[in-house]
Amino acid sequence: MKLRTQRLLALAVAAALAGTAHAEIAIDVINGSEVSLEGLMQADGNWFHNDFLDLNAASPAGNDGKDSEFEMRRAEVILKGKGGRFDWTVGYDGKANKWLDANIKWKLGTNYVMAGQFKQPNSLEELTSTRHNDFISKAMVTNLFGVARRTGVAYGDDTPNFGYQVSYFGRELTRNLAQGQGFGGRVYYAPMAETGNILHFGLSAVDFDTDADTARLRVRPDADLATGRLIDTGNILNADRQRTYGVEGLWIGGPFKVQGEYMRSTVSRTKATTAPDWTGDSWYLYGVWNLTGETWGYKAGVPTTSLPDDPSAGMWQLGLRYDATELNDGPVLGGKEHNVTLGVNWYWRSNFKFMVNYVKVDSSKYVSSLRTNRDDSPNILEARAQFYW
Repeated sequence: MKLRTQRLLALAVAAALAGTAHAEIAIDVINGSEVSLEGLMQADGNWFHNDFLDLNAASPAGNDGKDSEFEMRRAEVILKGKGGRFDWTVGYDGKANKWLDANIKWKLGTNYVMAGQFKQPNSLEELTSTRHNDFISKAMVTNLFGVARRTGVAYGDDTPNFGYQVSYFGRELTRNLAQGQGFGGRVYYAPMAETGNILHFGLSAVDFDTDADTARLRVRPDADLATGRLIDTGNILNADRQRTYGVEGLWIGGPFKVQGEYMRSTVSRTKATTAPDWTGDSWYLYGVWNLTGETWGYKAGVPTTSLPDDPSAGMWQLGLRYDATELNDGPVLGGKEHNVTLGVNWYWRSNFKFMVNYVKVDSSKYVSSLRTNRDDSPNILEARAQFYW
């Protein structure tokens, strides 16, 4: 499987480089379906300045314990078919050796029915294409509470100003990954939805069965290559279900974008214990400024990123994010953390993106051996090189 995946990636890259720079490569029209190939390759570097916890300790996953870590983050190949009453997608990540979106959508006007594996409807940042995320690492709330791809069925409606989706889902398609049956829903309203002039509000909820009656909530400090976590609930035993509610907002005015989300999640216990339920929350707020003047579009309840006005000079962005998480509740002392991230992005021509982030972390967690809270305030420098088509 790995060898075949590597060959497929090599052929896809060669085809992308040989053709005209564009976001996808047209392959053929089969039974009225326009088949195209898309891909995404990302390489990351993280440089850690630790405080107490060794965030980049050596691990079986490949971290060597040095203050700098480098890794191929994603190597995705995606086949898509569009046309007529049905759209379909099949994607695979050769780096993670797992399936991505693998589904078929039956279009009924603006309504649709979808079956297969797809992102569940509970996070604006998660639903936005990874290639156009504004920061290298998604915010803590997304990594903690966002239910990403699961197999299931969904029904929804997408109009220019309003939409919704309800879904029932089970396990992730790739074996030994996320499990737990559940359901979710999201509704959004955009009173302004013109390119460069967008105002969006959304609500979401997911409820699913915990895996093996155990739940554990922990998150990296906005650094995807970190092996350590500064906040961690540990195992919450006799866990029955996890329910998460989310609120989201987005404003775009010309070259400026402001986006934020808040989620509150509760793990309910089984009847086998008298231990109380656990509740935690997390949120972020950030702003992005397109220094070169470009703006964003809007489709199906998420923002879309435009190409540079001047491909040779590229599109420059400056971003600032604040995100916070609270995992302390009753006897569960998971800790709390808030981070500030400063980012610079450069989209060059149609296929390349380069990112640099600086993350300042402040956390506090109870340490039983000390019988008190310990503050931990590292900082991290991150970089990413991305090629996509």
